[in-house]
Amino acid sequence: MASDDTSVTPMMAQYLEIKSGHPDALLFYRMGDFYEMFFEDAGQAAAALDIALTKRGKHLGEDIAMCGVPVHAAESYLLTLIRKGFRVAIAEQMEDPAEAKKRGSKSVVRREIVRLVTPGTLTEESLLEARRHNFLAAYAEMREEGALAYVDISTGELGVTGCPPVRLAPELARLRPREVLISEVREAEWEPVVAEVGAVATPRPRASFDSAAAERRLCALWRVASLDAFGAFSRVEIAALGALVDYLDLTQKGRMPLLRPPVREEARRAMQIDAATRRNLELTEALSGGRDGSLLAAIDRTVTAGGARLLERRLSSPSCDLGEIASRQEAVRLLVEDRALADRLAERLRKVPDMDRALSRLALDRGGPRDLAAIRNGLAEAAELATLLSDSTSSRLARAAGALRGHEALIGLLETALIAEPPLLARDGGFVAAGQDAELDEARKLRDEGRSVIAGMQADYAAETGIASLEIKHNNVLGYFIETTATHAEKMLAPPLNARFIHRQTTASQVRFTTVDLGGLETRILNAGNRALEIEKRIFERLRQAILAAAGPIGEAARALAEIDLTGALALLATEADWALPVVDGSRAFRVEGGRHPVVERALRRQGAPFIANDCSLSDGAEGAAIWLVTGPNMAGKSTFLRQNALIAILAQAGGYVPARAAHVGLVSQVFSRVGAADDLARGRSTFMVEMVETAAILNQADDRALVILDEIGRGTATWDGLSIAWATLEHLHGVNRCRALFATHYHEMTGLAAKLPGLRNATVAVREWQGEVIFLHEVREGAADRSYGVQVARLAGLPPVVVERARVLLEALEKGDREGGGHRRAMVEDLPLFAARPAAPETSPVPVPDGLRLALEEIEPDALTPREALEALYRLKALLAPG
Repeated sequence: MASDDTSVTPMMAQYLEIKSGHPDALLFYRMGDFYEMFFEDAGQAAAALDIALTKRGKHLGEDIAMCGVPVHAAESYLLTLIRKGFRVAIAEQMEDPAEAKKRGSKSVVRREIVRLVTPGTLTEESLLEARRHNFLAAYAEMREEGALAYVDISTGELGVTGCPPVRLAPELARLRPREVLISEVREAEWEPVVAEVGAVATPRPRASFDSAAAERRLCALWRVASLDAFGAFSRVEIAALGALVDYLDLTQKGRMPLLRPPVREEARRAMQIDAATRRNLELTEALSGGRDGSLLAAIDRTVTAGGARLLERRLSSPSCDLGEIASRQEAVRLLVEDRALADRLAERLRKVPDMDRALSRLALDRGGPRDLAAIRNGLAEAAELATLLSDSTSSRLARAAGALRGHEALIGLLETALIAEPPLLARDGGFVAAGQDAELDEARKLRDEGRSVIAGMQADYAAETGIASLEIKHNNVLGYFIETTATHAEKMLAPPLNARFIHRQTTASQVRFTTVDLGGLETRILNAGNRALEIEKRIFERLRQAILAAAGPIGEAARALAEIDLTGALALLATEADWALPVVDGSRAFRVEGGRHPVVERALRRQGAPFIANDCSLSDGAEGAAIWLVTGPNMAGKSTFLRQNALIAILAQAGGYVPARAAHVGLVSQVFSRVGAADDLARGRSTFMVEMVETAAILNQADDRALVILDEIGRGTATWDGLSIAWATLEHLHGVNRCRALFATHYHEMTGLAAKLPGLRNATVAVREWQGEVIFLHEVREGAADRSYGVQVARLAGLPPVVVERARVLLEALEKGDREGGGHRRAMVEDLPLFAARPAAPETSPVPVPDGLRLALEEIEPDALTPREALEALYRLKALLAPG
């Protein structure tokens, strides 16, 4: 194209037409071995991918910006773009360029969008986190009702739950979707809620959420006349499910993923945990971001990707179904007691590939030979695991074992057809085993052994003609031909050989012939490589269809493998970490003996330090409340104690063992946590406002089966304001919410409430003081603290000694004024030399040691003392410190 051409070329016209249909996506436009991008797309992609931005001619007098990425490396570029919030439309060449040329020299190869790549519709292994679900969600509203549907197209999991608007943020925090479909009518309202959980909001037209159209879509997808066979779904739930299917049809261009029938979740069957609590407790992600430092990372012993995803789901959504909890506990207990079986299961499970995602890629026709092998290997290991569990006394494990059987025919087909380690892509060929197809074997022989086949034919012709010097040769003009001398040629030109050998050319000294067989062989040799690949592709499609025909049972087997893996992982964790099987029942008890925080304990163990275990007993008081008011200094472990008890409740109802000597957990319907806070500047909220918003959510929602942990309510404002808010909050939890709670505070004035509120008990974290030093014992005991030890903690933090000493003097003066009454306090504060000139700070401020004591210490040689002499020395030192 000429550089000054202002007309629109046919190719660019095609590009602009395709782009107009997808204005909100980057367009990957296939040109041979590259995906090219033009105009604004090129500028954005070049900046995001850090690749060169060039130009290609002009359009409307302006240079056309251009950049491109190789097709063979496109996945890595797609990953970068998706993580940076882009959507990508992929336009592929739908015909051979040679076919386009037949329509004229200026004809453009036909191209079409084959797929929209968005955060919630990824299936490629390199674009996904193996141990996490990749959910796409849709939120629908209808009058006062709401519903949230979700799907992971990489595994086929599909679910829906009733979700009024007030529950949207907590449910999104539970699922952690990558992308959420919302009505464009409510975009301004819901986009911030979606963004808060780190997902991308995708507005969709109102028609996408129409429940009548949605029902038709869903029935067509599963080829049923009614959805009643799957459950009783409300109209708003059908609308949410239909919006998902509509979007998948759009992004996958009619090639629907393999979806399981929808599962309707009852809101009350799972423990309710809001977004702030998940964040504070660091269930699946640390406050600093990422998996490391979270509860999930600390307890994950799974060995399969499916098991890891199931663990995250269980941890994010603990059950409130006592029967379900008991079933999970029974299975875990069996493997705790039978470590030999658990070890054999783990050894087999380590060889299990991710069948769910392999199956999904095959269903979307994005799979390769390794996905076929993943199904083969997974089902083969499943059969072995079923044998190991054949005598299991756990009903849960027995059901899982049942789902692993019955795949012998498919396993046999795949084992016979595939080599042990197939290549990644079908276009690479070489994945079908020898002996599977005679035509394929012949094509491979011709491709790989063409010379030996020709040599064999030459020997046959020499024997047939009696001409030992006969040769088969090749050139670019004649291709393969038979060559002999003129003397011997007379024999071949005469009957009966002339009927078989066809004369092609005579030279000065040689005569050249061909045969029908040789001509056919030549064609086959030249086309053998392509023919072998085409045969392999045909076999691949046959195997793919055989797998898809068994997709339902394969999916059940994959889920059973995940269940077995998770059960074994929880059993291994319980054994390794010395955890206890909790009693979980319908009571309101909450008693923990020797409870520990699994993440903190893990960190301390790495440092070689012990974790101090503590008891907790939130028994019903006379008014039905059970609250501990926990006091004690910073750094003493109050927050750890609060968090560990919330985590014990979550782990108990997830169905595993818990970090304690013993535990009795009466069913917990909700867990609320307000521990620590930070500014939310983007929404104009100070630290104190965030604290108050989170506290308000707790007081407005907690029921009598909730477990609430609150730390330092009211610390973000003035002392008396904060004390008043904390006091009123505690009274509300006791008298209105009537829930189980741990309430940590530095307001020691509140400890007097224990005498007035029958359901309240004081507890404190013990410390010791020695020679001005504070020693944290990390032990929670009954009673109340009378000091916060803030100055001592400041010294431990490294404040300059002169500052610490000044703070101590001021603290003593302020405490004295407080004891002498409010009227005197104001005068006392005014009289304090707060702004008086201070003495210059000394270079060092060592703790003074009496001279006599120093001399006595210098005379002692510890290594030379007998035990009795050491005791006598200790008495002498103590005498030197005695007054007078």
